Amino acid sequence: MKTRIRWRRWAAGGVGALLAGVLLPQIVVPLAAWGRTFDRPEDLPARHVGLVLGTSKYLASGRVNRYYLYRIDAAEAAYKAGKVRVLLLSGDNSSVSYDEPTTMKEDLLERGIPAEQLVLDYAGFRTLDSVVRAAEVFGTRQFTLISQPFHNERAIFLARTRGLDAAALNARDVTGRSGLKVQGREVLARVKAVLDVLRGKGPKFLGEPVDVPE
Repeated sequence: MKTRIRWRRWAAGGVGALLAGVLLPQIVVPLAAWGRTFDRPEDLPARHVGLVLGTSKYLASGRVNRYYLYRIDAAEAAYKAGKVRVLLLSGDNSSVSYDEPTTMKEDLLERGIPAEQLVLDYAGFRTLDSVVRAAEVFGTRQFTLISQPFHNERAIFLARTRGLDAAALNARDVTGRSGLKVQGREVLARVKAVLDVLRGKGPKFLGEPVDVPE
């Protein structure tokens, strides 16, 4: 009987620890971003660099990814409102046929953003990589993140744990079934973000410093 009670206590303790490990990041991450995210570009603090977090332009179905489209909309709005002077386009370029930063650049050029104000980060494989490389490679410790609200919160959390000063412009979010799927994945992404911070994980690549235009 005593052994059975002991096992039950251990099981209860394990479940409690697991729940805490999942739930705590859902509290800590948004708290880190409190008061630092903005829905309208005119409300943003002026920053030299806007860090646009990349994603695929197209879905597997061939349709345009609305997460991507809305981020491009927000990047254009932040620049044309005069709230950022340079857009740092950070995304995945892990193969010759997949190049998020160049795709973002092409679309922003079509919207009238000058080429000299667009800087590409080809090694933004993860949000952590994009945030850390903004400081360590591109030399900016104060910037405005541009992505959806849930993503901005996680990116601000990662930035602040590195001593970086990050605000964010919230791109329009995506609703419906696809939005729910992404929100579900975000729960685990926040757990991983906290674990990465605790383990002191860094980006996959750093490299030589890159100058950002004035």
